[in-house]
Amino acid sequence: MTRTRSRLFPAAAGMLLAATVLLSGCSAFDDLTGSNDPSSTPTGSPTATETPYPSQFTRDGTFQSHIEINGMDYVYTLYPTKSTPRTNEWYPKGNKYFSFTFQAYDLNREIRDPFSTKRRVYLSRMQVESDTVTVDGGKVEHPYSLDAEAKTITFDPEPLATKYGMLVTSPKGAFELRNQKIGPTSPDTRGIDLHFTATVWVQDAPGSTKFVKKVIRQKVPIAIFQSDEPTKAQSIPVDAN
Repeated sequence: MTRTRSRLFPAAAGMLLAATVLLSGCSAFDDLTGSNDPSSTPTGSPTATETPYPSQFTRDGTFQSHIEINGMDYVYTLYPTKSTPRTNEWYPKGNKYFSFTFQAYDLNREIRDPFSTKRRVYLSRMQVESDTVTVDGGKVEHPYSLDAEAKTITFDPEPLATKYGMLVTSPKGAFELRNQKIGPTSPDTRGIDLHFTATVWVQDAPGSTKFVKKVIRQKVPIAIFQSDEPTKAQSIPVDAN
């Protein structure tokens, strides 16, 4: 059975998850909220402007989905970066920046159970496609795309990996990609749909040598507001999120 849920990922929960996820050589959520930087601007700033395209990412400043398959919870988390933190100021012109993570949780075990009792999930490939939504049904553009072997692009330069890919089972592994650029689009753009596809190999049972291939997909709508001004991108440190 497959169940997909999406919900707000609050700063407090993000910080708790960061403490659970990270391990030596894996830094999935170390700067998720930017709460350690008192000068940072909060993401997802409220706005009285009517949202031109329904989007949890735009409304809440984050997006998180839980896709449950055979007792394994696959979690996508997206958030705008400090470069363009105000999601209500994402306009057609200019670049917009976001970060995202992907991770798996074995729901057949408790969070604090020994890792040896949990099924391993390895991410072999991450693909993302994008489509614009225009006010008058104009030409579809593709301002962001990704298609790469996960272990070669994740933030961790030395992820735990095998022939199946990089480990993404919590709390020992996670895929993280920072400061991804969504390029400019036509002036009549009112939304962008990001289509994520993760190819994973799932252990049949803890300790088993049998792995099963699965494809985990998620669509994330993003609202784009009308303006003649470009989206303003701030310069941020190379290690900022």
